[in-house]
Amino acid sequence: MGVTCVSQMPVAEGKSVQQTVELLTRKLEMLGAEKQGTFCVDCETYHTAASTLGSQGQAGKLMYVMHNSEYPLSCFALFENGPCLVADTNFDVLMVKLKGFFQSAKASKIETRGTRYQYCDFLVKVGTVTMGPSARGISVEVEYGPCVVASDCWSLLLEFLQSFLGSHTPGAPTVYGNRHDAVYSPADTMVQYMELFNKIRKQQQVPVAGIR
Repeated sequence: MGVTCVSQMPVAEGKSVQQTVELLTRKLEMLGAEKQGTFCVDCETYHTAASTLGSQGQAGKLMYVMHNSEYPLSCFALFENGPCLVADTNFDVLMVKLKGFFQSAKASKIETRGTRYQYCDFLVKVGTVTMGPSARGISVEVEYGPCVVASDCWSLLLEFLQSFLGSHTPGAPTVYGNRHDAVYSPADTMVQYMELFNKIRKQQQVPVAGIR
């Protein structure tokens, strides 16, 4: 596990999501990147059950339960502006038992899946983000394997991102600033995916169903 940057690639003008994905993967293959299987990251949103909020007009909290095919034995639970809990896959079963406290938000499932590419020390994942049957956007994840401290390798990551994203190259993820010189972890990647999924939801004007 190295340091990862997750970003959104806009759909090319006059192209579909799938056509833009194909343009990106073709660029990677021209650089010399080799296919290394597939990947999937998914996210389901839960909101605080109404029965736990009392009558004080408290706002419900959202929790995002996520999975990443790179970590098949783990489940990640993230709170808005809060901690990230890393548990085993039985956490999904626990959520069913906690339905008195957390309820699954209607039509909230969002995921990205696509192809993994290896290029020297970089692992690149280009995915199609979907909600239900509809393609909503494109995710690009780049991991630099030899380094575990973001501040030590961001300039190298940035240079590589520019080589195939051009003007759509992202800035440094906010999670880097929060970590300073700390060792990068899988939870930091999941925070970036959570932010990406929420950004795409807002762009598509598909709000997470809250408490009614």
